[in-house]
Amino acid sequence: MSSDRLMRIHSAEFQAMAERVLQVTELTSRLNVLPFDDEAGKEELFEQILGKPLPPRVTIYPPFYTDHGLNLDLDRAERVFINQNCTFLDYAGIRIGERVMIGPKVTFITSGHPVDPEERRLYLTGAPIDVAENVWIGAGATILPGVSIGRDAVIAAGAVVADDVPPASLVTGSKATVRRQW
Repeated sequence: MSSDRLMRIHSAEFQAMAERVLQVTELTSRLNVLPFDDEAGKEELFEQILGKPLPPRVTIYPPFYTDHGLNLDLDRAERVFINQNCTFLDYAGIRIGERVMIGPKVTFITSGHPVDPEERRLYLTGAPIDVAENVWIGAGATILPGVSIGRDAVIAAGAVVADDVPPASLVTGSKATVRRQW
């Protein structure tokens, strides 16, 4: 995985990313209206979205959303299940380990903006997400930039995960807290 990154919005790198986002949005739009049993159509579109074939023992139920696709690492994803309506904002990289189960409406976000109002429209920030083996992520959970989830962990439905999760642990909750004011 790449390390934390900062990308200027008015740069060639950002322009290339924006063009990829438009291309992938068109591809996922086509994927998400295919008949459920159109395996050949889904296979072809996943290959274009991910830049390589979907591994044979990975199941993804559309609708499926991603902003980049090329940085969703499923190479070691043996026996992985991704349920309907999941979103992978993968520009900074998302790695999914084997035997991971992801419930419906789970969101992975690897990019954001600085908190400072003056910098907010100038830069994107990002950090990769790493999900180890045998993790279960409940419906509607949100995984934020830079998070690593340890082997055998369970993320409860609706949880917002902003910090690393130790192996063999259960995390819950979505309480927002004022951290600072300006």
